Amino acid sequence: MVVGETENSTFENQPETKMNHTLPAFLSQGEAARLFPVLSTTSKEGRTTAILLACMARVEELARALLASAGQRIGARTKIECFTEIVPATPPANSRERPDGLIVLRAGKREWKAFVEAKIGSSELDVDQVERYRNLARENGIDCVITISNQFATAPTEHPLEEVRRSRSRIPVIHWSWMHVLTTADLLISRQSIASHDQLVLLNEFRRFLAHESAGVRGFDCMPREWTELNRLVSAGGDVSANSHEAIKVIEAWHQETRDLSLALSRLTETQVTQRLPRSHLRNLEQRQKDELANLRNNRQLSVLLEIPDAAAPLEVVVDLARRCIDVGMTLGAPEDRKSSKARVNWLLRQVRQDDVTDLHLRVSWPNRSVSTQHSISDLRDDAGIVEDGMEHLAAKSFHLFESKHLGARFTQQSNFIADLEQVVPAFYRRYGAGLVAWQRPAPTIKGDRTGSSDVSPESISEEADSFVADS
Repeated sequence: MVVGETENSTFENQPETKMNHTLPAFLSQGEAARLFPVLSTTSKEGRTTAILLACMARVEELARALLASAGQRIGARTKIECFTEIVPATPPANSRERPDGLIVLRAGKREWKAFVEAKIGSSELDVDQVERYRNLARENGIDCVITISNQFATAPTEHPLEEVRRSRSRIPVIHWSWMHVLTTADLLISRQSIASHDQLVLLNEFRRFLAHESAGVRGFDCMPREWTELNRLVSAGGDVSANSHEAIKVIEAWHQETRDLSLALSRLTETQVTQRLPRSHLRNLEQRQKDELANLRNNRQLSVLLEIPDAAAPLEVVVDLARRCIDVGMTLGAPEDRKSSKARVNWLLRQVRQDDVTDLHLRVSWPNRSVSTQHSISDLRDDAGIVEDGMEHLAAKSFHLFESKHLGARFTQQSNFIADLEQVVPAFYRRYGAGLVAWQRPAPTIKGDRTGSSDVSPESISEEADSFVADS
Protein backbone atom coordinates (compact mmCIF):
# COMPACT_ATOMS: atom_id res chain seq x y z
CA MET A 1 0.00 0.00 0.00
CA VAL A 2 1.51 3.33 -1.06
CA VAL A 3 0.16 6.77 -0.29
CA GLY A 4 1.91 10.09 0.12
CA GLU A 5 4.36 10.60 2.94
CA THR A 6 3.02 13.95 4.14
CA GLU A 7 2.11 13.88 7.84
CA ASN A 8 1.93 17.55 8.74
CA SER A 9 -1.88 17.70 8.97
CA THR A 10 -3.95 15.54 11.31
CA PHE A 11 -7.59 14.78 11.77
CA GLU A 12 -7.56 14.73 15.56
CA ASN A 13 -9.88 16.99 17.55
CA GLN A 14 -11.29 18.63 14.44
CA PRO A 15 -14.94 19.52 13.74
CA GLU A 16 -16.88 16.91 11.81
CA THR A 17 -18.83 17.34 8.64
CA LYS A 18 -21.99 15.39 8.05
CA MET A 19 -21.66 11.70 7.03
CA ASN A 20 -19.08 11.24 9.86
CA HIS A 21 -16.16 12.65 7.83
CA THR A 22 -13.71 14.68 9.93
CA LEU A 23 -12.80 18.09 8.53
CA PRO A 24 -9.00 18.28 8.06
CA ALA A 25 -7.06 20.80 10.13
CA PHE A 26 -6.01 22.86 7.10
CA LEU A 27 -9.64 23.57 6.15
CA SER A 28 -11.77 26.19 7.82
CA GLN A 29 -14.83 25.03 5.90
CA GLY A 30 -15.92 22.06 3.80
CA GLU A 31 -18.49 19.37 3.32
CA ALA A 32 -18.27 15.69 2.49
CA ALA A 33 -18.87 15.18 -1.23
CA ARG A 34 -22.52 14.40 -1.93
CA LEU A 35 -24.08 12.08 -4.45
CA PHE A 36 -27.03 14.49 -4.58
CA PRO A 37 -25.49 17.94 -4.02
CA VAL A 38 -27.85 20.75 -3.11
CA LEU A 39 -26.42 23.47 -5.34
CA SER A 40 -27.68 26.22 -7.60
CA THR A 41 -28.95 24.99 -10.97
CA THR A 42 -26.29 27.19 -12.58
CA SER A 43 -23.47 25.47 -10.65
CA LYS A 44 -22.89 22.69 -13.19
CA GLU A 45 -19.18 22.39 -12.34
CA GLY A 46 -19.84 22.11 -8.62
CA ARG A 47 -22.57 19.53 -9.13
CA THR A 48 -20.55 17.31 -11.48
CA THR A 49 -17.42 17.53 -9.33
CA ALA A 50 -19.34 16.67 -6.16
CA ILE A 51 -20.92 13.61 -7.77
CA LEU A 52 -17.54 12.40 -9.09
CA LEU A 53 -15.85 12.79 -5.70
CA ALA A 54 -18.77 11.12 -3.92
CA CYS A 55 -18.52 8.14 -6.26
CA MET A 56 -14.77 7.92 -5.73
CA ALA A 57 -15.33 7.84 -1.96
CA ARG A 58 -17.90 5.04 -2.29
CA VAL A 59 -16.63 2.94 -5.21
CA GLU A 60 -13.11 1.88 -4.32
CA GLU A 61 -12.38 0.48 -7.77
CA LEU A 62 -13.08 3.86 -9.39
CA ALA A 63 -10.81 5.69 -6.96
CA ARG A 64 -8.10 3.07 -7.42
CA ALA A 65 -8.21 3.31 -11.23
CA LEU A 66 -8.19 7.11 -11.34
CA LEU A 67 -5.65 7.77 -8.61
CA ALA A 68 -3.18 5.29 -10.06
CA SER A 69 -2.26 8.09 -12.48
CA ALA A 70 -1.12 10.11 -9.46
CA GLY A 71 1.08 7.26 -8.28
CA GLN A 72 -1.28 6.14 -5.52
CA ARG A 73 -2.11 2.53 -4.72
CA ILE A 74 -5.23 1.98 -2.67
CA GLY A 75 -5.23 -1.07 -0.43
CA ALA A 76 -7.69 -2.66 1.97
CA ARG A 77 -6.62 -0.39 4.84
CA THR A 78 -6.74 2.84 2.86
CA LYS A 79 -9.53 5.26 3.74
CA ILE A 80 -10.78 7.63 1.08
CA GLU A 81 -12.46 10.91 1.99
CA CYS A 82 -13.60 13.56 -0.47
CA PHE A 83 -14.77 17.10 0.28
CA THR A 84 -16.38 19.94 -1.66
CA GLU A 85 -17.11 23.61 -0.98
CA ILE A 86 -13.79 23.80 0.81
CA VAL A 87 -12.12 26.89 2.26
CA PRO A 88 -8.44 26.47 3.23
CA ALA A 89 -7.43 27.91 6.59
CA THR A 90 -4.41 29.48 4.87
CA PRO A 91 -4.92 31.99 3.29
CA PRO A 92 -7.86 33.51 5.25
CA ALA A 93 -11.40 32.40 4.56
CA ASN A 94 -12.27 35.58 2.62
CA SER A 95 -9.64 34.76 -0.03
CA ARG A 96 -10.79 33.84 -3.52
CA GLU A 97 -8.52 30.78 -3.52
CA ARG A 98 -11.12 28.04 -3.14
CA PRO A 99 -10.52 24.81 -5.08
CA ASP A 100 -13.56 22.80 -6.10
CA GLY A 101 -12.69 19.78 -4.01
CA LEU A 102 -10.27 17.82 -1.88
CA ILE A 103 -9.30 14.13 -1.90
CA VAL A 104 -7.68 12.61 1.19
CA LEU A 105 -6.16 9.13 1.38
CA ARG A 106 -5.22 7.76 4.80
CA ALA A 107 -3.40 4.54 5.59
CA GLY A 108 -2.39 4.36 9.23
CA LYS A 109 -0.43 7.54 9.95
CA ARG A 110 0.24 8.25 6.31
CA GLU A 111 -1.79 10.77 4.35
CA TRP A 112 -1.92 11.89 0.76
CA LYS A 113 -4.01 14.92 -0.20
CA ALA A 114 -4.97 16.55 -3.49
CA PHE A 115 -6.85 19.71 -4.37
CA VAL A 116 -9.31 19.30 -7.25
CA GLU A 117 -10.10 22.02 -9.79
CA ALA A 118 -12.72 21.21 -12.43
CA LYS A 119 -14.13 22.90 -15.52
CA ILE A 120 -17.10 21.72 -17.51
CA GLY A 121 -18.54 22.35 -20.97
CA SER A 122 -16.51 24.84 -22.97
CA SER A 123 -14.77 26.31 -19.91
CA GLU A 124 -11.01 25.83 -19.99
CA LEU A 125 -8.39 25.73 -17.29
CA ASP A 126 -6.58 28.94 -16.43
CA VAL A 127 -2.81 28.85 -15.98
CA ASP A 128 -2.73 31.53 -13.30
CA GLN A 129 -5.45 29.80 -11.30
CA VAL A 130 -3.66 26.44 -11.44
CA GLU A 131 -0.42 28.06 -10.28
CA ARG A 132 -2.24 29.81 -7.41
CA TYR A 133 -3.61 26.45 -6.31
CA ARG A 134 -0.11 25.03 -6.44
CA ASN A 135 1.03 27.77 -4.07
CA LEU A 136 -2.00 27.16 -1.88
CA ALA A 137 -1.20 23.44 -1.83
CA ARG A 138 2.37 24.13 -0.74
CA GLU A 139 1.21 26.43 2.08
CA ASN A 140 -1.26 23.82 3.38
CA GLY A 141 0.79 20.66 3.03
CA ILE A 142 -1.18 19.34 0.04
CA ASP A 143 0.68 16.80 -2.10
CA CYS A 144 -0.90 17.32 -5.50
CA VAL A 145 -3.34 19.33 -7.62
CA ILE A 146 -5.77 17.47 -9.90
CA THR A 147 -7.40 19.34 -12.77
CA ILE A 148 -10.41 18.05 -14.70
CA SER A 149 -11.84 19.51 -17.90
CA ASN A 150 -12.88 18.65 -21.44
CA GLN A 151 -9.29 19.31 -22.54
CA PHE A 152 -7.22 16.23 -23.35
CA ALA A 153 -3.70 15.29 -22.32
CA THR A 154 -1.40 12.65 -23.80
CA ALA A 155 -1.09 11.21 -20.29
CA PRO A 156 -2.40 12.38 -16.89
CA THR A 157 1.11 13.52 -15.97
CA GLU A 158 1.44 15.63 -19.16
CA HIS A 159 -0.78 18.63 -18.55
CA PRO A 160 -2.55 20.10 -21.62
CA LEU A 161 -1.35 23.61 -20.66
CA GLU A 162 2.28 24.12 -21.66
CA GLU A 163 2.87 26.75 -18.97
CA VAL A 164 1.76 24.31 -16.29
CA ARG A 165 4.12 21.64 -17.62
CA ARG A 166 7.05 24.06 -17.62
CA SER A 167 6.38 25.50 -14.19
CA ARG A 168 9.15 25.13 -11.63
CA SER A 169 6.68 24.40 -8.85
CA ARG A 170 7.39 21.21 -6.95
CA ILE A 171 3.67 20.48 -6.55
CA PRO A 172 2.70 18.02 -9.32
CA VAL A 173 -0.44 18.61 -11.38
CA ILE A 174 -2.37 15.60 -12.65
CA HIS A 175 -4.96 16.12 -15.39
CA TRP A 176 -8.01 14.03 -16.23
CA SER A 177 -10.32 14.77 -19.09
CA TRP A 178 -13.96 14.11 -18.32
CA MET A 179 -13.89 11.58 -21.16
CA HIS A 180 -11.06 9.82 -19.33
CA VAL A 181 -13.24 9.63 -16.22
CA LEU A 182 -16.22 8.37 -18.24
CA THR A 183 -14.08 5.78 -20.05
CA THR A 184 -12.61 4.56 -16.75
CA ALA A 185 -16.11 4.03 -15.33
CA ASP A 186 -17.26 2.36 -18.54
CA LEU A 187 -14.34 -0.10 -18.59
CA LEU A 188 -14.79 -1.00 -14.92
CA ILE A 189 -18.41 -1.91 -15.64
CA SER A 190 -17.83 -3.70 -18.95
CA ARG A 191 -15.00 -5.77 -17.44
CA GLN A 192 -17.15 -6.67 -14.42
CA SER A 193 -14.50 -5.24 -12.10
CA ILE A 194 -16.88 -4.02 -9.38
CA ALA A 195 -17.23 -6.51 -6.53
CA SER A 196 -20.29 -5.02 -4.82
CA HIS A 197 -23.64 -5.06 -6.62
CA ASP A 198 -24.72 -1.85 -4.89
CA GLN A 199 -21.53 -0.09 -5.95
CA LEU A 200 -21.98 -1.42 -9.47
CA VAL A 201 -25.44 0.13 -9.61
CA LEU A 202 -24.04 3.40 -8.27
CA LEU A 203 -21.21 3.47 -10.81
CA ASN A 204 -23.61 2.69 -13.64
CA GLU A 205 -25.78 5.64 -12.62
CA PHE A 206 -22.68 7.82 -12.54
CA ARG A 207 -21.75 6.64 -16.04
CA ARG A 208 -25.28 7.39 -17.22
CA PHE A 209 -25.09 10.87 -15.67
CA LEU A 210 -21.76 11.73 -17.31
CA ALA A 211 -22.93 10.42 -20.68
CA HIS A 212 -25.99 12.72 -20.71
CA GLU A 213 -25.54 15.98 -22.58
CA SER A 214 -26.72 17.97 -19.57
CA ALA A 215 -23.56 17.00 -17.66
CA GLY A 216 -21.42 19.07 -20.04
CA VAL A 217 -18.98 16.24 -20.81
CA ARG A 218 -17.88 16.13 -24.42
CA GLY A 219 -15.17 14.76 -26.64
CA PHE A 220 -12.86 16.63 -28.96
CA ASP A 221 -15.15 17.52 -31.84
CA CYS A 222 -13.61 20.42 -33.76
CA MET A 223 -10.19 21.34 -35.11
CA PRO A 224 -9.12 24.97 -34.61
CA ARG A 225 -9.55 27.56 -37.36
CA GLU A 226 -5.82 27.14 -38.11
CA TRP A 227 -6.68 23.72 -39.59
CA THR A 228 -8.49 25.35 -42.51
CA GLU A 229 -5.72 27.90 -42.97
CA LEU A 230 -3.01 25.22 -42.98
CA ASN A 231 -4.90 23.14 -45.54
CA ARG A 232 -5.27 26.21 -47.75
CA LEU A 233 -1.51 26.76 -47.59
CA VAL A 234 -0.70 23.14 -48.46
CA SER A 235 -3.23 23.09 -51.32
CA ALA A 236 -1.57 26.17 -52.79
CA GLY A 237 1.83 24.46 -52.71
CA GLY A 238 3.17 26.62 -49.90
CA ASP A 239 5.85 25.60 -47.43
CA VAL A 240 5.12 25.13 -43.72
CA SER A 241 7.66 27.22 -41.85
CA ALA A 242 9.58 25.98 -38.82
CA ASN A 243 7.84 28.51 -36.56
CA SER A 244 4.39 28.26 -38.17
CA HIS A 245 1.72 29.33 -35.68
CA GLU A 246 -0.92 27.43 -37.66
CA ALA A 247 1.11 24.21 -37.64
CA ILE A 248 1.72 24.37 -33.88
CA LYS A 249 -1.98 24.91 -33.16
CA VAL A 250 -2.93 22.03 -35.46
CA ILE A 251 -0.43 19.67 -33.79
CA GLU A 252 -1.73 20.62 -30.33
CA ALA A 253 -5.27 19.89 -31.52
CA TRP A 254 -4.12 16.61 -33.08
CA HIS A 255 -2.72 15.50 -29.72
CA GLN A 256 -6.06 16.17 -28.07
CA GLU A 257 -7.95 14.35 -30.83
CA THR A 258 -5.72 11.26 -30.77
CA ARG A 259 -6.20 10.99 -27.01
CA ASP A 260 -9.97 11.28 -27.44
CA LEU A 261 -9.85 8.72 -30.24
CA SER A 262 -7.99 6.24 -28.04
CA LEU A 263 -10.63 6.70 -25.32
CA ALA A 264 -13.44 6.15 -27.84
CA LEU A 265 -11.76 2.95 -29.07
CA SER A 266 -11.35 1.86 -25.43
CA ARG A 267 -15.10 2.11 -24.92
CA LEU A 268 -15.83 0.38 -28.24
CA THR A 269 -13.47 -2.55 -27.62
CA GLU A 270 -13.93 -2.65 -23.83
CA THR A 271 -10.14 -2.65 -23.44
CA GLN A 272 -7.56 0.00 -22.59
CA VAL A 273 -6.43 1.44 -25.94
CA THR A 274 -3.34 3.63 -25.68
CA GLN A 275 -1.11 5.63 -27.96
CA ARG A 276 2.23 4.01 -28.74
CA LEU A 277 4.84 6.73 -28.38
CA PRO A 278 8.64 6.61 -28.49
CA ARG A 279 10.23 6.85 -25.07
CA SER A 280 11.68 10.23 -25.99
CA HIS A 281 8.17 11.56 -26.64
CA LEU A 282 6.83 10.17 -23.39
CA ARG A 283 9.58 11.94 -21.46
CA ASN A 284 9.49 15.16 -23.44
CA LEU A 285 6.26 16.48 -24.96
CA GLU A 286 8.18 19.35 -26.57
CA GLN A 287 10.35 16.84 -28.45
CA ARG A 288 7.21 15.09 -29.66
CA GLN A 289 5.86 18.38 -30.95
CA LYS A 290 9.17 19.16 -32.67
CA ASP A 291 9.32 15.78 -34.41
CA GLU A 292 5.69 15.94 -35.51
CA LEU A 293 6.22 19.44 -36.86
CA ALA A 294 9.09 18.08 -38.96
CA ASN A 295 6.80 15.33 -40.29
CA LEU A 296 4.14 17.90 -41.11
CA ARG A 297 6.63 20.15 -42.89
CA ASN A 298 8.40 17.41 -44.84
CA ASN A 299 5.58 14.95 -45.56
CA ARG A 300 2.42 17.04 -45.05
CA GLN A 301 1.20 14.38 -42.63
CA LEU A 302 -0.02 13.83 -39.09
CA SER A 303 0.15 10.32 -37.67
CA VAL A 304 -0.45 8.19 -34.58
CA LEU A 305 -0.06 4.55 -33.51
CA LEU A 306 -2.87 3.13 -31.38
CA GLU A 307 -2.14 0.06 -29.27
CA ILE A 308 -5.14 -2.28 -28.93
CA PRO A 309 -4.55 -5.16 -26.48
CA ASP A 310 -4.21 -8.57 -28.18
CA ALA A 311 -4.55 -7.10 -31.68
CA ALA A 312 -2.21 -8.46 -34.36
CA ALA A 313 -0.45 -5.07 -34.65
CA PRO A 314 -0.88 -1.43 -33.66
CA LEU A 315 -3.45 0.58 -35.57
CA GLU A 316 -1.63 3.10 -37.77
CA VAL A 317 -3.48 6.31 -38.61
CA VAL A 318 -2.04 8.76 -41.15
CA VAL A 319 -3.70 12.06 -42.04
CA ASP A 320 -2.34 13.30 -45.37
CA LEU A 321 -2.96 17.00 -46.02
CA ALA A 322 -1.59 16.90 -49.57
CA ARG A 323 -3.97 14.11 -50.62
CA ARG A 324 -6.80 15.14 -48.27
CA CYS A 325 -7.25 11.59 -47.11
CA ILE A 326 -7.09 9.39 -44.02
CA ASP A 327 -5.14 6.13 -44.18
CA VAL A 328 -5.81 3.51 -41.50
CA GLY A 329 -3.92 0.25 -41.44
CA MET A 330 -1.88 -2.42 -39.68
CA THR A 331 1.55 -3.90 -40.47
CA LEU A 332 2.20 -7.62 -40.19
CA GLY A 333 5.36 -9.60 -40.78
CA ALA A 334 5.17 -11.99 -43.74
CA PRO A 335 4.99 -15.72 -42.86
CA GLU A 336 8.51 -17.10 -43.18
CA ASP A 337 7.35 -20.69 -43.63
CA ARG A 338 6.03 -19.81 -47.12
CA LYS A 339 8.79 -19.56 -49.72
CA SER A 340 7.17 -17.55 -52.50
CA SER A 341 5.81 -14.03 -52.16
CA LYS A 342 2.60 -15.17 -53.82
CA ALA A 343 2.06 -17.76 -51.10
CA ARG A 344 2.79 -15.16 -48.43
CA VAL A 345 0.26 -12.75 -49.92
CA ASN A 346 -2.37 -15.50 -50.11
CA TRP A 347 -1.81 -16.10 -46.37
CA LEU A 348 -2.87 -12.51 -45.73
CA LEU A 349 -5.71 -12.48 -48.27
CA ARG A 350 -7.34 -15.43 -46.50
CA GLN A 351 -7.65 -13.24 -43.41
CA VAL A 352 -9.61 -10.54 -45.30
CA ARG A 353 -13.06 -12.10 -45.54
CA GLN A 354 -15.16 -9.05 -46.48
CA ASP A 355 -16.58 -8.78 -50.00
CA ASP A 356 -16.34 -4.99 -50.22
CA VAL A 357 -12.65 -4.02 -50.38
CA THR A 358 -13.05 -0.92 -52.54
CA ASP A 359 -10.57 1.28 -50.64
CA LEU A 360 -8.36 -1.50 -49.26
CA HIS A 361 -4.71 -1.73 -50.34
CA LEU A 362 -1.60 -3.75 -49.53
CA ARG A 363 1.86 -2.20 -49.34
CA VAL A 364 4.60 -4.80 -49.52
CA SER A 365 8.06 -4.29 -48.02
CA TRP A 366 11.02 -6.18 -49.46
CA PRO A 367 14.48 -7.03 -48.09
CA ASN A 368 17.76 -5.38 -49.05
CA ARG A 369 16.30 -1.87 -49.00
CA SER A 370 14.19 -2.49 -52.08
CA VAL A 371 11.42 0.03 -52.73
CA SER A 372 8.00 -0.97 -51.37
CA THR A 373 5.32 -1.98 -53.86
CA GLN A 374 1.58 -1.48 -53.56
CA HIS A 375 -1.53 -3.16 -54.97
CA SER A 376 -5.24 -2.99 -54.35
CA ILE A 377 -6.73 -5.98 -52.55
CA SER A 378 -9.26 -6.44 -55.36
CA ASP A 379 -6.41 -6.82 -57.89
CA LEU A 380 -4.56 -9.26 -55.66
CA ARG A 381 -7.69 -11.34 -55.28
CA ASP A 382 -7.83 -11.66 -59.05
CA ASP A 383 -4.16 -12.63 -59.30
CA ALA A 384 -1.92 -12.74 -56.25
CA GLY A 385 1.02 -13.44 -58.52
CA ILE A 386 1.25 -9.79 -59.59
CA VAL A 387 3.01 -9.08 -56.29
CA GLU A 388 6.10 -10.83 -57.72
CA ASP A 389 6.34 -8.68 -60.85
CA GLY A 390 9.89 -7.31 -60.89
CA MET A 391 10.61 -8.99 -57.54
CA GLU A 392 10.98 -12.60 -58.68
CA HIS A 393 14.20 -13.22 -56.72
CA LEU A 394 12.99 -11.71 -53.43
CA ALA A 395 10.57 -12.83 -50.73
CA ALA A 396 8.11 -10.32 -49.25
CA LYS A 397 9.26 -9.16 -45.82
CA SER A 398 6.15 -7.49 -44.37
CA PHE A 399 2.66 -6.32 -45.31
CA HIS A 400 0.88 -3.06 -44.54
CA LEU A 401 -2.85 -3.57 -45.03
CA PHE A 402 -4.60 -0.22 -45.09
CA GLU A 403 -7.76 1.56 -46.10
CA SER A 404 -7.44 4.96 -47.76
CA LYS A 405 -10.41 7.32 -47.46
CA HIS A 406 -10.40 10.46 -49.60
CA LEU A 407 -12.56 13.12 -47.96
CA GLY A 408 -12.33 15.94 -50.49
CA ALA A 409 -13.65 19.26 -49.22
CA ARG A 410 -14.79 17.71 -45.91
CA PHE A 411 -11.14 17.14 -45.04
CA THR A 412 -10.48 20.87 -44.60
CA GLN A 413 -13.60 21.50 -42.50
CA GLN A 414 -12.98 21.76 -38.76
CA SER A 415 -15.87 19.61 -37.53
CA ASN A 416 -16.41 17.27 -40.49
CA PHE A 417 -12.78 16.18 -40.44
CA ILE A 418 -13.09 15.01 -36.81
CA ALA A 419 -16.44 13.33 -37.45
CA ASP A 420 -15.07 11.43 -40.45
CA LEU A 421 -11.85 10.46 -38.64
CA GLU A 422 -13.78 9.03 -35.70
CA GLN A 423 -15.92 7.01 -38.12
CA VAL A 424 -13.15 5.75 -40.43
CA VAL A 425 -10.73 4.50 -37.76
CA PRO A 426 -13.11 2.26 -35.76
CA ALA A 427 -14.70 1.04 -39.02
CA PHE A 428 -11.37 -0.25 -40.34
CA TYR A 429 -10.63 -2.09 -37.12
CA ARG A 430 -14.12 -3.59 -36.94
CA ARG A 431 -14.13 -4.79 -40.56
CA TYR A 432 -10.52 -5.88 -41.02
CA GLY A 433 -8.16 -5.24 -38.10
CA ALA A 434 -9.91 -7.36 -35.47
CA GLY A 435 -9.74 -10.40 -37.77
CA LEU A 436 -6.01 -10.23 -38.50
CA VAL A 437 -3.66 -12.73 -36.87
CA ALA A 438 0.10 -12.21 -36.77
CA TRP A 439 2.31 -15.01 -38.05
CA GLN A 440 4.30 -16.87 -35.42
CA ARG A 441 7.22 -19.16 -36.00
CA PRO A 442 6.08 -22.77 -35.38
CA ALA A 443 7.31 -24.47 -32.23
CA PRO A 444 10.38 -26.72 -32.73
CA THR A 445 9.72 -30.44 -33.08
CA ILE A 446 11.72 -33.54 -32.10
CA LYS A 447 13.14 -35.38 -35.09
CA GLY A 448 11.69 -38.78 -35.79
CA ASP A 449 14.93 -40.65 -35.13
CA ARG A 450 15.32 -39.07 -31.71
CA THR A 451 12.86 -40.42 -29.16
CA GLY A 452 14.60 -39.88 -25.84
CA SER A 453 17.60 -38.38 -24.06
CA SER A 454 19.70 -41.45 -24.84
CA ASP A 455 19.50 -40.53 -28.54
CA VAL A 456 21.35 -37.27 -27.84
CA SER A 457 23.85 -38.54 -25.31
CA PRO A 458 27.55 -37.77 -25.94
CA GLU A 459 28.06 -41.33 -27.19
CA SER A 460 25.18 -41.07 -29.69
CA ILE A 461 26.33 -37.67 -30.94
CA SER A 462 29.86 -39.02 -31.34
CA GLU A 463 28.59 -41.95 -33.41
CA GLU A 464 26.49 -39.58 -35.54
CA ALA A 465 29.54 -37.37 -36.12
CA ASP A 466 31.63 -40.37 -37.18
CA SER A 467 28.90 -41.49 -39.55
CA PHE A 468 28.74 -38.01 -41.07
CA VAL A 469 32.50 -38.04 -41.72
CA ALA A 470 32.29 -41.47 -43.27
CA ASP A 471 29.45 -40.47 -45.57
CA SER A 472 31.33 -37.38 -46.64
